[in-house]
Amino acid sequence: MIPSMTDSARVLPDYQGGSIVNLMASIVRALGAEEPLYRPLRALPPECLSGRTVILLVIDGLGHDWLLAHRPGGPLARHVRDRITSVFPSTTATAITTFLTGTAPQQHAITGWFMYFQELSGVLAVLPYETRCTGLPPSVPAQQLLAPSPVFDRLNARSHLIAPSRIVHSQFNSAYRGKARAHGFKDLGQLLQSLTQLARAGRERKYLYGYWPQLDRLAHEHGIESRETLDHLAELDSAFGAFLDGIAATDTTVIVTGDHGFIDARADQTIDLGLHPELACTLASPLCGEGRAAYCYVRQEMRRQFADYVAAHLEQHVEMTESGALIAADYFGLGTPHPRLRERIGDFTLIPKGRAVIRHWLAGESRYVHIGVHGGMSAEEMYVPLIVAQR
Repeated sequence: MIPSMTDSARVLPDYQGGSIVNLMASIVRALGAEEPLYRPLRALPPECLSGRTVILLVIDGLGHDWLLAHRPGGPLARHVRDRITSVFPSTTATAITTFLTGTAPQQHAITGWFMYFQELSGVLAVLPYETRCTGLPPSVPAQQLLAPSPVFDRLNARSHLIAPSRIVHSQFNSAYRGKARAHGFKDLGQLLQSLTQLARAGRERKYLYGYWPQLDRLAHEHGIESRETLDHLAELDSAFGAFLDGIAATDTTVIVTGDHGFIDARADQTIDLGLHPELACTLASPLCGEGRAAYCYVRQEMRRQFADYVAAHLEQHVEMTESGALIAADYFGLGTPHPRLRERIGDFTLIPKGRAVIRHWLAGESRYVHIGVHGGMSAEEMYVPLIVAQR
């Protein structure tokens, strides 16, 4: 079953030169000694990154159109060079792994927040690196299970990873850190201060990767159009302008982008699998991936029942596709797939339409409500800004 993409508003990742993996290809070619797997970014060729320091600051949840709609004259918007796409699914676990490896999901095979690992016969939340429901880490170290290939190890530059103190030494970050030096921070001021100090220190070539999560947290909790989230955007914008002033004349290229954008979900379009027991009983594993891109592991003898139920009861809100067809259609990237990619995306993928979300709560699992959501293929979720400033 080839993806029909009946929702004309959906955006596919532009792996041919217009996505975050192509941004990483430009950085690898500019700072590294090897040819990247993907073409450089059309809007930022490697020769634009010839300065002493390159900073990549990822603001989790920063969508392109949302930024321009709400801060059109601010420092961030004034330096927007283009809009680029995230990867599929448009979610933090998958996109951040692209930033940390320089490859698409096709190669790194981190396919969403929840992932079924055949090696463990179980489902993990990958970023916190804990088994679903228990909240305990698996017995296999992340370095072994994820088999990372850090982009930092392919650069001829002194590399630094700057992330919140509570996660900077997490199993996930430690697995992908490679030879980069890790720095923690407590707030936005400390993050930008660390970037400033590192940009001003020494004369060697440097690559600084910074990650800011607060926008994503606020959008999930309050919604992307909420006053709390918009106030934080104003704070980010002002801080970015001051940061640029603070690194003047350092021969630095600053790149700011997001891992994904957001939409606000509609409560009346939330699909709770608990209300569809006939569908839930066909599953061999809990739904994986994201609420906006759900991977379904279906019992072999119940595949027809699964497909018939979705067609009869959920077709208005989701599009069902055989997961293998998504690989063939280049949703996850180009070239040779990771040997475990196929087993990490289930038998079928449900991609909700419009603002729909699908949830699968397990017995004993703490329920939560996300107003802002991502992971899907709307323009709001897929397009992120390419912000470039030379200092």
